[in-house]
Amino acid sequence: MSDAPAPAHRERLHPGPAALGGALGLGLVIGLVAVPLGVPAAVVVGVVVAAAGVAALVAGSPVVEVREGELRAGRAHVPARLLGDVVPLTAERMRAELGPLLDARAHVCLRSWARTGVRVTLEDPADPTPYWLVSTRHPERLAEALVAARDAAPA
Repeated sequence: MSDAPAPAHRERLHPGPAALGGALGLGLVIGLVAVPLGVPAAVVVGVVVAAAGVAALVAGSPVVEVREGELRAGRAHVPARLLGDVVPLTAERMRAELGPLLDARAHVCLRSWARTGVRVTLEDPADPTPYWLVSTRHPERLAEALVAARDAAPA
């Protein structure tokens, strides 16, 4: 058993119903294309493709967490002491941040099925990344955890 403290916030951005439906639909289409090989083969191919699509979506779902003084979003991480302003984003504001307001230097951890997010300004003069945009289904909770981690971090 690990003695590491529990994360202040943790969520895996699992795919939503539309994404899963897309993977299943892909399996159906590929299965139909394979019908000339024979119906049993087409069914097997369709099921394998659908299962592989669902597995790829689930395996590619990033974890967003605040743990041990760090924000982790997928494979990227940043110490909480380097965080500035933390802004929870509604779906409408997230769309704007990803569209006309987006700075090309920003780090983005995005999943389209999680429409809300947070914008976290970085206060690291050595890093050209001005801010992170991170998808989350719980923007208020993530923002609270980030502010608490930032405020508790040693200077």
